Formats: sequence, structure tokens, C-alpha cells
Amino acid sequence: MDRNTIVGFLLIAGIMVGFTLLTRPSEEEIMRQKTYNDSNALVQKQQFEAQQLNDSLYNTLAITDSLVNTTDSTAVALRSDAFGGFSAAAFGEEQFYTLENEVLKLTLTNKGGRVYSAELKEHKAQDGQPLVLFDKEESEFNYVLVTNNNRVVNSSELYFEPQGDWEKDAQGNQTLTLRLNTNLPESYIDFIYTLPADDYMVRYEVKANRMNEVMPMSVNSLEFNWKSDIRQQEKGRSFEERYSALHYRYVADDMEKLNPTKDEQKNIDNQIKWIAFKDQYFSSVLIADKSFTSTLLKSEKLNEHSGYLKSYQADAVVPFDLTGKEPTGFRMYFGPNHYKTLAGYDKGVEKEDRLYLRELVSLGWGIFGWVNRYMIIPMFNFFSKYIGNFGIIILLLTLVIKIVLFPLTYKSYLSSAKMRVLKPEIDEINARIPADKAMERQQATMALYNKMGVSPMSGCIPMLLQMPILIALFQFFPAAIELRQESFLWAKDLSAYDAIVSWKANIPLISSVLDNHISLFAVLMTVTSIFSTKISMQNTTTSPDQPGAGMMKYMMYFMPVIFFFMFNSYASGLTYYYFLSSLFTVLLTALIRLTIDDEKLLAELRAKSKVKAKNPKKKSGFMERLETMQREQQKAVRENAKKRR
Repeated sequence: MDRNTIVGFLLIAGIMVGFTLLTRPSEEEIMRQKTYNDSNALVQKQQFEAQQLNDSLYNTLAITDSLVNTTDSTAVALRSDAFGGFSAAAFGEEQFYTLENEVLKLTLTNKGGRVYSAELKEHKAQDGQPLVLFDKEESEFNYVLVTNNNRVVNSSELYFEPQGDWEKDAQGNQTLTLRLNTNLPESYIDFIYTLPADDYMVRYEVKANRMNEVMPMSVNSLEFNWKSDIRQQEKGRSFEERYSALHYRYVADDMEKLNPTKDEQKNIDNQIKWIAFKDQYFSSVLIADKSFTSTLLKSEKLNEHSGYLKSYQADAVVPFDLTGKEPTGFRMYFGPNHYKTLAGYDKGVEKEDRLYLRELVSLGWGIFGWVNRYMIIPMFNFFSKYIGNFGIIILLLTLVIKIVLFPLTYKSYLSSAKMRVLKPEIDEINARIPADKAMERQQATMALYNKMGVSPMSGCIPMLLQMPILIALFQFFPAAIELRQESFLWAKDLSAYDAIVSWKANIPLISSVLDNHISLFAVLMTVTSIFSTKISMQNTTTSPDQPGAGMMKYMMYFMPVIFFFMFNSYASGLTYYYFLSSLFTVLLTALIRLTIDDEKLLAELRAKSKVKAKNPKKKSGFMERLETMQREQQKAVRENAKKRR
């Protein structure tokens, strides 16, 4: 090797060493590359483990499928051990069957032999879609079955088989029988569903056949579990929640319900006739032929963004005859909370056998319920026969009520007018008697009223007599399903609020109180109420210098504003009625005022006082008691003053 070759190799080596030194990465770059390599290795490791897991699951499912489909002795033994005498129904494919009439469409499933979904054909959801009470996994229904070899099996896990044909009979009734087979051909349980031609009430029976060969002879009852998530069906969630609750009725007592405003669970030892999963306008009701015992009821509020209001659950025990001589009978109601429909199930029925499902429609207790049942509902139904616009019906209803109450209204106004025309004489009494002698002032005022034949209570009693009607209508309108999705003027749904202004942003305090909207009928109700209050205040005889008079005046004007915040989210049908009621009150008051001449009325009072002075009559019991109380109070004041001196 010559010298030039050696020099060339040395130069090449130097260049390579120099290039290596110049291009060598820094410590930071080395650490970054190491992290990158470690990350790649971790990802590859995770992918490998995931693939292994998928392969393992695939192999497990394949083994399970082969065990299910195989008929060898090992698989049969495993199935028999898990499900006991019900192993013949342990596996299958879910299938659906439909029972349908003019108002109700039921879908039943062979898995569990239960009602899978319920659609009310005469009603629509808020989005215009068919109204479905529950569907798919939103509802569960299960019986707990015990076998001779001490296996506990849930009916919801077993597959039933349809029996025969479920064509309509001559009356239009449809019957579907779903059979739960066992390992013994002669031992089975039939679930029998019968849907009438035009009704919301379904007949449901559980009938056994020689089940004493599969289940222990000691079994004489079944435990069932019923659970359902209640869909939000209406426009205003907070208002709908208020009227949605789990109701139940005792066999020998009244209906009760769980608290609709919070989660609640209740154990009941007494016998129960029916259990209702109720929302504002629709219910699913399970009615026992005999009764439910050892009942656990549970109601849970659900998240407002879930699309559901509440989750209801009922666990109870029902009688069960293993031999099948006496089937376990139920009725199932899937329908609207319509008073006339629910009351119809008690027509022609002995009192001890009545269901009283009509109590699901909240009409108020005591006298308020009586007013609704015997006055408001008959009037409402009468107008509904001839008029299709429910806004006009409410107008006529309000007009009739005002006409009926007109004598009381007139008497109340006349009493206020009498006290108003006497105001100059009352002012004279107040000027003559110092303010620190309140008892003397009161005695002198009552003496004047007695002399003129005026009773302060005569104006209050007519107003009190009107209160039951006002409160009854407060109960009626939110419960009247007839108003649901019925429009009038700008209100698209008289059963919900009529928002003219709405917003999505959360405004502190305002959003929580107004629920992010302002209802026009609520505004009109407030304005007319203020005018009505102003007219009413003009008829009072309260002196400005009377203690608390100014505060009372402001409170009277402030109350309609408070009512606006209370009723802003209520049904627009209710606020529309209150608006009409206040408007008619203003108009009637103005009309009555035109017919009453204050000077003529004062002259009549003075003329009567002269006649009364010539022919004094015995004082009324009320006036005597009032004067006696005044004398006793005045005596007590004098004695206290004497003691202080």
C-alpha cells in the first residue's frame, strides 16, 4: 500500500469522525428519542395484550355457544343444574307478538312473557310521534320461581311459547297465551292476556298446570318484581314532576302515594288492591283480583337530562295455586288519567268491589273535590259535546261561574258601598276621638254601623263562599287531560305554559324562579288582578292614618306579582281562567257601580236608621257578643292603667 493510499484512508477516517462529532445528538435529543421508543414499545405491548384478550373472549364465546347448542349429557347436566325443572325454557330466541284495538297497542315478548311496550293510539308525544308509555328495557316484570332442587329462577330469564291462535273473537276481544314449559310435558305455567275490543283495561291471568311436580308443595304464593322508568311526556318538566307519583290503594282503605318531590321507599304490610305508576296524564296500573301483600314500593327521581322523570319499583307477593284450579288474576290498565274513563270502571259495581281509579285524577280533597266532581266536570263535559275549541269552553265556564256567583258578588260590593258612604261619619269619629283611645274609636264605629244597619261581616262572607270554587279550579285545570295539546290563540298547549319570551342562559335567581321563560297569560292575569285590587281598594273605608294601612295597601298590590312568579310555569289553561275571572270581576264591579248611587244609598241608610230608632229591634247575637268583648277589653285596659298609676 503506497503513501497516497494511506493518506486517502486517513482523510476519509478523519472526515467520518468529524461528521460523527458534528451530527451527534444532544443529551435532550437522546432523552426525547428514548421516550419515543419507549412509547412505541408500550403501544405495541398494549395492542398485543388487547389482541390476546379479544382472542380469549372469542374463544370463550365460542365455547359457550357450543355448550348452548350441544345436546350431550354434560351440557344437559349443566343446564339442569342451573335452572332446575325450568331448564327446558332456559334458552331461546326473543320474539314479539302484538295485541291491538282502537285505543291501545301492546307488544309482548316471549322472553319473560311480559308486556314489552304500550302505545296509546289516541294520544301523541310532544314531538308528534306515537305516545309510548314504555318500551324495550324501560320496564321490567319478573316472578321469582323456586324448584324442587332448591334452584331460584327468574321468569324474566326464561322463554315462553305462544299457544294456538290469537285472532279476534266475535266481540272483538283478543287473547294470547304464552306458556312457560318445564322438563315435564304436563307441568307448565300459562300467562294469558286478553285485550278487549275498545278498552285500555287488559285481563291478565297466571295459571299453573301440575306445577306441584316441579315446584315444592309448600309454595302457595309468588313474589313479583315490577319496575318502570317514566318518560317525560310534557313540555314543562318541573310541573310534570309535581303531578307524577307512585300511587297505591288499600283493599279496605283510601288511596295513598309516595312523595312526588323526593326519593322515597315504603314497606307495606297491609293488603293492597292496586299499584299505579303515574305521570301527569297517563298511568300504568296493576290491579289484583285479590290483593298484594308484603309490598315494597320505591320511587326515585331521575336526572333532568335523562329524558325520564322517575323510576318506580314495586315488589310484592300474590297468591299462587300450583295445581291450577284457581288462577292468579290481574287487570292491567295502560291509559290516560281521564276522570270519566276511570270512573266508568265502577259503574254497576258493588261498592265493596269498586276500584276508585278515578282518584288518580287529582281534584282536591273534601269540598274542593266535590265542587270539581259535581259542578265543574259536568259543565266541562257538557260544553265539550258541542264545542271543539277549549279556549271557548273555558270562557263559557268562567262566564257561567261568574253568573252563578253574581248575587254574592253584588252583596259583597253593596256592603262595601254602604261602608264607603259612611266614611265621612267615620272620619268624624276618628277626628273626635284621639288615636290612643282605639277601643273607644272601635266602639263608636260599631255603634254607627249598628245604627245604620250595616254589618262589616256581610261583605266578607260572600267572598269566603267563592273560595272553594277558586281552589277547586286550581286543582282541576292541571289534571284535565282534555286540555293536553289543545291550542288557543298563541298558546299551543293549554296544559302547559304559553311562553312568549324564553332564554337558555342561566340568570341567577331569575332562571330558577321563572324557569327561563315568561308566560303571556300569566302576565295578563297579573295585570288584571292589579286593576281588580285597585278597584277593591277604592271601596274600602280604611283611614290613611290607621296603623299599618300603608303597608296593607302595598301588600294588596304586591300579591298579584307574587302570584305571577307562582303561576308562570303552570298550565296556560289555568292562568287563562284566572285572567278571565279577574277581567270579569273588573267589568262586573264597574257595572254594579253604575247602578248604585252613593247619595241615594246614604239617604236610604239614614231613613232606615230613623225607622230603627223609633222601632228598636233586638240586636243580633253577633253584635251583642262583639259589644260584650269590647266592654271587657275596655275594662281590662282601665284596670291595667290603674295598676300602672
